[in-house]
Amino acid sequence: MKFDNLHQILRSLYEQMMPLCGDMAGVAKGIAGLGALFYVAYRVWQSLARAEPIDVFPMLRPFAIGLCIMFFPTVVLGTINSILSPVVQGTAKMLEAETLDMNRYREQKDKLEYEAMVRNPETAYLVSNEEFDKQLEELGWSPSDMVTMAGMYIDRGMYNMKKSIRDFFREILELLFQAAALVIDTVRTFFLVVLAILGPIAFASVWDGFQNTLTQWICRYIQVYLWLPVSDMFSTILAKIQVLMLQNDIERMQADPNFSLDSSDGVYIVFLCIGIIGYFTIPTVAGWIIQAGGMGGYGRNVNQMAGRAGSMAGSVAGAAAGNAVGRVGKLLK
Repeated sequence: MKFDNLHQILRSLYEQMMPLCGDMAGVAKGIAGLGALFYVAYRVWQSLARAEPIDVFPMLRPFAIGLCIMFFPTVVLGTINSILSPVVQGTAKMLEAETLDMNRYREQKDKLEYEAMVRNPETAYLVSNEEFDKQLEELGWSPSDMVTMAGMYIDRGMYNMKKSIRDFFREILELLFQAAALVIDTVRTFFLVVLAILGPIAFASVWDGFQNTLTQWICRYIQVYLWLPVSDMFSTILAKIQVLMLQNDIERMQADPNFSLDSSDGVYIVFLCIGIIGYFTIPTVAGWIIQAGGMGGYGRNVNQMAGRAGSMAGSVAGAAAGNAVGRVGKLLK
């Protein structure tokens, strides 16, 4: 199963969990009704005790909140989601466009790399089976030809091993990169589901001293909802960086046939490590857009997780490099 399908499953999970808001709305109606009764009675008694005229406008607040609770999935969640969904759709289109460009340039780069190695007689046998068989047929069975033949097999094996290790290490980091994005999306969906299901309870807090609960719920819901567009923007930036790197490599390969891609692969791996750590800073960035109290503890946990992810990526890099050096050393002995 692809990671894109997992993200779609999380979207459908959120939609399927929304009917549970209706069950919680029944509980919230009772709390809000009792709170509205005391809220109105206290203020009416206060005005009568002070011989003041009764101000009706502040007493409309419990009734407005009651209407929001009765139609919570449509009035509250529907309004917030419809306002924020264009932001999500816009960032998703940006990411899709950059991803398509990145895949197109990557295919062009791989094709140019293969053609450059085929054009060079010294490296053509490493990537082309036809050229390898052709050079073997040109050799005889003399001792010098046997040494040359053994060297060709060793060089070809070393090239394939180096390419396999490089591709394996790249796939591991790409897997960690996709897993980091999936972790953020999963936690986001969990937070949104909890906030949506228990939202009517937050709206029912019309009691004195709990008025701030409603504002905090709205701020937290919007902040968590913005994790997805912020994540898409971060992925778009990383994809754009890869596109620029691929364009630079393609231009240098077209201008210089002897250009080596080893340094470019190393830079790509470094950016994957940066991306893995950067994904865990998304909640902090979303907190800069909408301030919400009570999220500081999670931010600290996310930062610690980012540090562990960076350490794990570094350890994987060191293990892969050590494995490669060890195998090369054994082959050279």
